[in-house]
Amino acid sequence: MKTPIQLFDPVSSTYTYLMFDEVSRDAIIIDPVHEQLQRDLAVLKQYGVRLKYVAETHAHADHITSAAALIEHTGAIAATPMFCGVLPAALQLKDGDVLSFGSQSIKALHTPGHTAGSMCFLWQSNVFTGDTLLIGGCGRTDFQSGSASSLYDSIFQVLFELPENTIVWPAHDYKGNCQSTIANEMKSNPRLVNEQGVRRTKDEFIALMNALNLPKPKRIDEAVPANMLLGLHHDAGANDMSIDTIQPAANYAGDISPELAYQWMLSGAATLVDIRSHAERAWVGFIPDVVGIEWKSWPGMTTNNDFDAQLKAAVPASGKVMLLCRSGARSIPAAQKAQTLGFEAYNILEGFEGDPDGEAHRGNKGGWRYRGLPWRQN
Repeated sequence: MKTPIQLFDPVSSTYTYLMFDEVSRDAIIIDPVHEQLQRDLAVLKQYGVRLKYVAETHAHADHITSAAALIEHTGAIAATPMFCGVLPAALQLKDGDVLSFGSQSIKALHTPGHTAGSMCFLWQSNVFTGDTLLIGGCGRTDFQSGSASSLYDSIFQVLFELPENTIVWPAHDYKGNCQSTIANEMKSNPRLVNEQGVRRTKDEFIALMNALNLPKPKRIDEAVPANMLLGLHHDAGANDMSIDTIQPAANYAGDISPELAYQWMLSGAATLVDIRSHAERAWVGFIPDVVGIEWKSWPGMTTNNDFDAQLKAAVPASGKVMLLCRSGARSIPAAQKAQTLGFEAYNILEGFEGDPDGEAHRGNKGGWRYRGLPWRQN
């Protein structure tokens, strides 16, 4: 494989990239978008690949990542820049770190400026530049620890030191461009060279960037906090919900709070189904007197017959069922599946994640445990 698979989200104008090793079928995805989760899972299935890494170039302000959801679906590992502070990521990347997938490898290049932690990724003769270098532009530097001085150095001292035929794959484009080269950007990027094609000095570049006066990204207040948690955001505001509130949802009955789910379970109004794996239940903890049906879903899997059969055996026909997982990612497709089987299916917001000390992991997520609702260890 010499060229990445380039995917586009038209709402945020974000490019997502997928590469894989043709022998092992191990893959890496860069900068996935939450709204495109099902598309990306379908692409993984189409190519018959196993996702090994979900990598982020930085903590984005214009869209929410699907990293956490992809991890839940595929078992992949999150890899984010160390200086972005995305603490739930298993791999905190430093400059020069290498991620291997099969016989392929990709190198992390620390390129601060758009944000202090921003990274680019070098793979073969390709560089994935995030918001550091765009086609005919570059990322803004007026928020999120941005620095025009650092961005100038990152572009000229890191990226422009790469071979001139290196292909540039940006995180965004707003004009229909798909790729460029280092040579093209060195010669014609108006942020970096003047009208005569002469390289701008650092002072000129800083003055230009400081005079942009761009509007605040529309989703920054929502996106940045969510991306610091790998995109665990669909339950945002759940702590402020009325216990009886049912949030509308697509293709299933709705999202409900852990408290309401607990009430329904105690009253017998609905069946609670814990779809975590056996290993997760052993590690994190069991909920007594509930149905445990492991949700199995990965690229290449055409059916989930075990889940279907067990759910039909455990829940009365056309009955009400509540789906619970660890973070609230897998329980959404499981609820959608249960709805297609004829059940009135609900997703429990926040999931179940805690430890014996009563603290919830992943930035205080894990509504079932965190709210003090009953559970027990193995």
